[in-house]
Amino acid sequence: MQQLVAGIHHFQQHVQPGQRELFANLARGQNPLALFVTCSDSRIVPNLITNTEPGDLFLLRNVGNLVPAYHPLHADTSSAAAVEFAVAVLKVPAIVVCGHSNCGAIQALLHPEKLDGFPSVSGWLKNAEATRRVVQEKYGHLSDEQRVNVAVQENVLAQLENLRTHPAVAAALARDRLALYGWVYKFETCEVFTYNPNVEQFVAVNGDEAPSLATRYGARAIQSI
Repeated sequence: MQQLVAGIHHFQQHVQPGQRELFANLARGQNPLALFVTCSDSRIVPNLITNTEPGDLFLLRNVGNLVPAYHPLHADTSSAAAVEFAVAVLKVPAIVVCGHSNCGAIQALLHPEKLDGFPSVSGWLKNAEATRRVVQEKYGHLSDEQRVNVAVQENVLAQLENLRTHPAVAAALARDRLALYGWVYKFETCEVFTYNPNVEQFVAVNGDEAPSLATRYGARAIQSI
């Protein structure tokens, strides 16, 4: 805690004074560039990897960067509320689902025996059952490390499909005012990969091109990244 308190003092003394106008504007409201869905993993810092400022990203974080499919009677109200607020109220023009390499949630999803004694995590990961089954059926021939790699990618695409079931998202997509993107962040190299529907692969994002719009969840050729 001492490090956190020291960080607060540093922020107040050295950061805030140089950005008074930014923080004054933030106090009047928010107009984020995107809803950014990512994992709770402490190694993911969305504003750092996208070089964005406070107020630029509306964040939804949870174990495994999951967005459960919408269900009017059994909805995951926390995630559903964040999606609805971002799309219907803040009217974000984009949603990014960002997975990451070496994801502990994905490893646990593929090895449920590791979740004995963790009922809350086990219950939450049932929302990723589609991912588990796709990997089991399609990638059983791969090594465990490779299966985790492709499962991270498949999981991102599954969440994009789940997003389409949310009424606010479906309505915004129908009006062509919302775009969905699937990303994977690789810790080892700090690279970001985006799903490119033209080649049905995750490809590295570089400074010369915008990320490709993700297509519907379907046949594709996932590879190691």
